[in-house]
Amino acid sequence: MTSLVRERRGDVEVLRLNRPEKRNALDTPTLRLLNEALRELSDDGEIRAVVLSTTSSGAFCAGADVTEPLDAAGGVARMEAFAELYRLVDQVPVPTIAVCVGNCVGAGAEIVAGCDLRVAGDNLKLAWAGARLGVPVGPARLTQLVGLSRAKELIYTGRPVGADEAAATGLAQRTAPAGEAEAVALELAGLIARQSSAGIRNLKEMFSELEGTARRIAYENERLIDFQRNSVGLPQG
Repeated sequence: MTSLVRERRGDVEVLRLNRPEKRNALDTPTLRLLNEALRELSDDGEIRAVVLSTTSSGAFCAGADVTEPLDAAGGVARMEAFAELYRLVDQVPVPTIAVCVGNCVGAGAEIVAGCDLRVAGDNLKLAWAGARLGVPVGPARLTQLVGLSRAKELIYTGRPVGADEAAATGLAQRTAPAGEAEAVALELAGLIARQSSAGIRNLKEMFSELEGTARRIAYENERLIDFQRNSVGLPQG
């Protein structure tokens, strides 16, 4: 059974994480599959939108799979793969939409924040949990979405955000029952796919350049890899 399910729906690609027994926590093989898919999509001139979703509405992604058995070198390699994931999510040249259901924690929250748009399920538990383990992650993306003061509060405390708060703060552009969140995301992707393909790609590039997202993500990625290589690092199973 593959841990990443891909489906093409016309001009829209759907990537579904498929480790329900782990709440879609990301191990090294799944990161490899996800990164390979995002690289392919970045080079796909026919694609008009990408939806990042899950095969189970109970969780989008619970972060890193800290039960994965890794030595120190493996831990660094996995963190490098996470850094690459964050870069690739930003690099996709068409709008990306996250289906935010259940646990969206740690790396799951980073993927969610890295997408252009978000649909929140009514069971959403979105949390930047890095501060508990000392992980230097969150400011590069969340600050641009909700503002400096609110980003600080969410990152420093790690408290969960539900669907109503996500919508009220602009984190979520749509809300839906958890079982319908992907369908709503696909409707949103369909609206985007009707627009000028060249125009949408140009606009995405403009947003990225004006907000300096590549520079911000590169800065945070450097801190993440240094944390894993020279500090406490994420636990390894």
